[in-house]
Amino acid sequence: MDVHRIRYVPYNPSPINCVAFSQSAVISKRSGPIRLAIGRASGDIEIWNPLAGSWHQETIIRGGKDRTVDGLVWVTEPDQTTQDGKKIAGRLRLFSFGYSSTVTEWDLEKGRPKHQSSGTHGDIWCLAVQPFVGTGKTGDRSQPKVYHTGKKLVAGTMDGSLVLYDIDDGELRYERVLARASSKKTKMVSIAFKNRNTVVVGTSQSCILVYDMRNGTTLAKMTLGSDLASGAREIIAWCVKCLDGGDIVSGDSTGEVRIWDGKTYTQAQRLKGHSSDVLSLVANADGSTIVTGGMDRRTALYKKTAGSRWAKVFHKRYHHHDVKTMASFEGLGMSVVISGGPDATPIVMPLLKAGLENHRTLSFLPQDPPMQSAPKSRLIVSWWDREVSIWQLPNSLGDLADRSSDDTRDLAKNRKRLARILIKGEANITSTSISADGSLLVVSTTSDIKAFYLKRAKNNGDDLKISKIDMEEQVAALGATKTLISPDGQWVCLVQTGSSVSLLRVAQPSDAPKPSFHPKASRLQRVRRQIPKHIAMGGLGQYDRTITQAAFSPDSQMLAVADLAGYIDTWVLGQQQQKSINAENGATDVDGDEKMDDTSDSEDEDGATTTEGIKWRRNPNTSLIPKLHNAPTVLAFSNHTPSTNSAAEDDDYTLLAVTSKPQIILVHPTFGSLTSWSRRNPISSFPAKFRDIRDLVKGALWSGDRVWLYGNTYLFMIDTSQDLAGSNTDDLGAGNELVLQGRKRKRGTDSGAGNKMTTGAIGPTKVVRHGEGGSTEDIPVDGPMFDPMDEDDMSHAGDSDSDDSDDDVQGELSILRGTQGKRTKDPQAKERPAFWHTFKYRPILGLAPLGDEGSSPGQDGGSAQLTLHGARPRPLEVALVERPLFEVDLPDRYFGEGES
Repeated sequence: MDVHRIRYVPYNPSPINCVAFSQSAVISKRSGPIRLAIGRASGDIEIWNPLAGSWHQETIIRGGKDRTVDGLVWVTEPDQTTQDGKKIAGRLRLFSFGYSSTVTEWDLEKGRPKHQSSGTHGDIWCLAVQPFVGTGKTGDRSQPKVYHTGKKLVAGTMDGSLVLYDIDDGELRYERVLARASSKKTKMVSIAFKNRNTVVVGTSQSCILVYDMRNGTTLAKMTLGSDLASGAREIIAWCVKCLDGGDIVSGDSTGEVRIWDGKTYTQAQRLKGHSSDVLSLVANADGSTIVTGGMDRRTALYKKTAGSRWAKVFHKRYHHHDVKTMASFEGLGMSVVISGGPDATPIVMPLLKAGLENHRTLSFLPQDPPMQSAPKSRLIVSWWDREVSIWQLPNSLGDLADRSSDDTRDLAKNRKRLARILIKGEANITSTSISADGSLLVVSTTSDIKAFYLKRAKNNGDDLKISKIDMEEQVAALGATKTLISPDGQWVCLVQTGSSVSLLRVAQPSDAPKPSFHPKASRLQRVRRQIPKHIAMGGLGQYDRTITQAAFSPDSQMLAVADLAGYIDTWVLGQQQQKSINAENGATDVDGDEKMDDTSDSEDEDGATTTEGIKWRRNPNTSLIPKLHNAPTVLAFSNHTPSTNSAAEDDDYTLLAVTSKPQIILVHPTFGSLTSWSRRNPISSFPAKFRDIRDLVKGALWSGDRVWLYGNTYLFMIDTSQDLAGSNTDDLGAGNELVLQGRKRKRGTDSGAGNKMTTGAIGPTKVVRHGEGGSTEDIPVDGPMFDPMDEDDMSHAGDSDSDDSDDDVQGELSILRGTQGKRTKDPQAKERPAFWHTFKYRPILGLAPLGDEGSSPGQDGGSAQLTLHGARPRPLEVALVERPLFEVDLPDRYFGEGES
C-alpha cells in the first residue's frame, strides 16, 4: 500500500459542554436501553452505546450556526404492562438547552428537533427533571431510591427564576415560574433533586437554596461564606448533587467540596480537592463515592470513611483542559464515570474499581469519517460544520519517487485546495458524497440537500469551476442523514428521516452543460421485520431501525443498507437474473429471535420505477441475509463483480460487514448467505492483536482479496484468500470445532473503562502463591465482576448481549459445513501474509483511495477485478488523514501555581 500521510485537512473538534446517561443506575436488565448523550459547543449531540465497554458512537444529531448544547436531560417515562402481561419499558426522551430561554426535545429516530418551548424568563443555565419515587431492592425501604423520572422539567435561569415545563402526554409546554430569588443578581447555575418535592439549587451569590416543588417556598438557605483568597468575591456553587442517604454535596469556585446534612441543611464537612473552581461532580448509586472535576484539570475521588466522614483518595489529570462536565453509570457489569471539557475528548474513568483499573480515552473524531475521495480525479473532499473543502493530490508516490530525491519542493507542491464551499443555511452538514470522476458533489443537512457540478477550467487545470444543480424542492426540503453516489455516477442514494431510502436518477444529456436530476425520487421499500410490540413501543422506539451504513456494488447494480438493529436490506437494478439457494445453505439469523416478514412483495413495494423504465427491485433473498449480532460500523462491497454467464455457485458479490463487538462477516447478498471464508473464520480465529483492540473499526478498503480495516489508532490488513490461524484454534483437534463455536465468552474484570492496572494501583491486583521447589503462581484478586444492582443471580447469563460469544453468531451448522469443506490453499498464499497491522498512525480521521489502481468499492470497482482468485493485487494508493490533538487549537486554560 502506498500511503500519503496527511495532516492539513481541516477538522476541529468542538468542546464538550455536557454529558448525560439515560439512566445513572440500572437495577434490572429489563429496565430499558442505556445510551450516553454528549453535547458539544457546535450544537451537535452524539448518541453513544456503552456496549459493556465497547463504546460505539451510533449517531450524531447535527447542530447549526450559533447553536450550542450546554445541558442535556434524559426523561424515562413510567413502564407499562400489556394485556398479555409483558412489560413495556418506559420511553426515553432527550431534552437540551443552549444558554437561551428555549428547551428543545429531540427526535432520535429522525435526528432533528421534535418540540421546542420557551417562556418569559432569562437564559437557562441548568435543567433537571422531577423524579418519581420507588423503593430500592435492598436497604431501608423508608429511604427510597429514585429510578424513574416524572412529568415536570425544572429550569434555573440567569435572572434568578426557577421555572416549570410540562412534559406530560409526549408534549413540551412552558407552565409557570415556580420561584424567584430575592436578589436580581442571583443566577441559578446548578440544580439537583433531593426527592420528588424538594429541589436543591446552587447559585452565584455564595449560597445554596432549597425549594419546595409543591408551592415554591424556600425551605433552607445554606451559605458558603466569602472567598478566602480575595475576601470579597462571591462564591459560585457550580455543581450540586444529592446523595442516596439524603445528604447534599456541592462544589464551588474556591476549589472546595462541601458535604451538607440533608436533615438540618448545615455544613458537615468541607474538603480542599482542587486549586481552582470545581466545575463538575458525580456520586455513585449508594452514595459512598464522590468524583469531582475542576478547572485545574484534576479529577479527584473521595471515599466515605468510618462514620459520616469523607476523605480524598487521589487525584489525576486525565484531561488537557478543564473538566467541565461529568456523568456516572452503574449496572450491567459496568461502573464508570464519563467526563469532558474544552479538549473535546471524552474520558472513561472506572468508578467502583477506581485506582485498580486504567482510564480510557475515547476518540474525539467521529465514527463515520467526514471525508471521501474521487479516485479517478485524485480529489479529497472533507467537511466540517457548514464548510466543504476540496483538495487534490496530483502526483502518485511512484511519480514522486522517480524524481530527484533532493527536490523537496515536489512533496510540498503535491497538494492544493481547489475549492472551499460554505453551505448556505443554519444547519450543519450531515453527509457529503462525491462521484468517482469528481464531477458531482452532493451535500446534505437535516433540512436541505444541495448538489454541485465540478469542472476543471480549460485555461488553468488547477482551477475548479463549481455550478449548482437544481433539485426538486419536495425532495431537497426533507434533507438527508446520509448520501451516497453510485460508482457509475448515475444514482444518488438518500437516507431521509433516519430510516427511509430514496434514489435519484442522474442524467447527463449530450447537449446540456451539466447533469440534472429526475424530478421524482424513487423510494425503496425495506423488508418488514416482526419486532415485538413491547420492544417497538418502549425504550427508544424505532431508533434501532436508523440506517447508518450504505454501499453500492462496484458495478452499481446493487445497493445495500444496514441499520442499528443489525438488519441488512439489499436492492438490485433492472432485470438482473436472481440466483437463489436454499436458506439451509448458510443463511442463518445471528440472534435467532426475530423472524422477517417477506410476504408483502407486491409490485408497488418490490420496486420503484424511474425514467426510461428502469426499476430497482428488492433482492428476493434479502430476508435470508444473517442479522448482525450488533450495530454495524462498516458496510462495503469488494471489487469483484459476478459474471452473468458464470455457472459457479459462489460467483456473487462479496459484502463485508463489521459490527461493534466486533464481528466480521462476508456475505453473498444475492444468495443471502455467508461466504465459505466467513464460515471457516469466526472472530475467535482472528489474531489476538485484532481481538484485543478496543477502538471500533471505522472504515474498510478493498484491494483484490485483501481488505484494509482502520480505526482511530490502527490499520489492519486481512487476506480473504487465506484462512486465519488464530491462537484459539491452533490446539483443536478434529471434531472440536462445534465445541469452540458454542462456548460462551466469560466476562472479564473490566468495569467499562480501561484494563486492570499493573503498576501504580492503590490496591492489590494479584496474589503470588509460592509452591515447593521455588515455583510461583499468580492468582487474580477478583474474578468476573458481577453487578451488585442486578435483581437476581441469573442476570449475567442467557439474555445478555455482552455475554454472548462472538463465535455464536454463525451457528453450529455453519461451522460444521466449514470444517467438512476445507478449502484447498492457494500455492501462492504462503508467499504473502494473511494478516498485517500497524499502530503508527494516530489518530486517524479517515482513509480514502486515490488513482485507478487502488479504487474502493462503490467508486471504481472494475479496475481491481482481475486481481481476485489468487492473482497479486495491484498496489493500493490511499490518503491517510490524521488529526492529532496537539495540532487542534484549544482555548486558554488555567495554570496553577508552579505550572508553565
